[in-house]
Amino acid sequence: MSPGPGALARVVVVSWNGAHLLPTALDSLERQTVRDRLDVVVVDNGSTDGTAELLATRYPDVRRLASASNLGFAGGAALGMADARCHVVLLNNDAAFAPDAVEHLLRALEAPGVGATTARVLLAGTDPVLVNSTGNVVTRTGNGADRDWRAPLGSESTDPDVFGFYGGAAALRREMLDEVGGFDPWLFLYYEDTDLSWRMRAAGWTVRYVPEAVAHHEHAASSGTDTPVFRYHNTRNSLVVATRHAPLRVAAISAARQSAGWLRAARRGGWASPDAVARRRGLTAHLRRLPRTLGERRRMWHATRVGRRVVARYIGRDAPTS
Repeated sequence: MSPGPGALARVVVVSWNGAHLLPTALDSLERQTVRDRLDVVVVDNGSTDGTAELLATRYPDVRRLASASNLGFAGGAALGMADARCHVVLLNNDAAFAPDAVEHLLRALEAPGVGATTARVLLAGTDPVLVNSTGNVVTRTGNGADRDWRAPLGSESTDPDVFGFYGGAAALRREMLDEVGGFDPWLFLYYEDTDLSWRMRAAGWTVRYVPEAVAHHEHAASSGTDTPVFRYHNTRNSLVVATRHAPLRVAAISAARQSAGWLRAARRGGWASPDAVARRRGLTAHLRRLPRTLGERRRMWHATRVGRRVVARYIGRDAPTS
């Protein structure tokens, strides 16, 4: 049974029309060694595929938190963790934890100064086994990326100090969330973990990679990476987050890179191709929001515990060169 208010941690699973994916994720949570101390919540983002019926019949100990509309991952996760008074564990609806993963994440979270712990996430169904993520990094062009993306298992990084956490399989410390806040719901999809990792670092919190905490992920099974929805939000949010947090030179490089990507997409498929249109919409949304983003930049980094230049030393470290 879920312990409710007395939980050690709340596990938040965000799902939109993902009833076909949820059993794998929820079954893995039912097998956790600390299951009796977990409050498991599924944020149902306005699903119409029978998610409510699935949870009611197969998972009566899992709480369904219903949203009238699709809030995206960022908004759904923010809703799911809003009233939690304990640590928060995040699991994608297309992922699964090994039975002791949550225990390892929470144990490592108790170390002084650690604001988040991030799992060793493996790509499901690959042979040989490939790594999805050992944490979140920032490239020299300002993009967020998974550390060790598609590295063969056994060749991945071992350094526990990584810039940020991977939002699909991680634990967040209650005191950290109280200090810096959680995900920005406006981001909707993508870069919400990179944004929070910047804010954590600015407040002096660290992120620890926990290789003993293993998760398997059906990469992009819930959203895809070649859709206009992905391309729009990825373009827009990468620029907004880089402008909020990175040195201005890096933010300018990010804007130039995204603009070049739009031009390449247009030359490849035409100006009216779905990819080119989505990239243009993302760039336009960023430009329209720029005054607001610059205001956030000033407010967020005013008198922070750790200066931007110090946090920016992580840029490019353990990151892809692109």
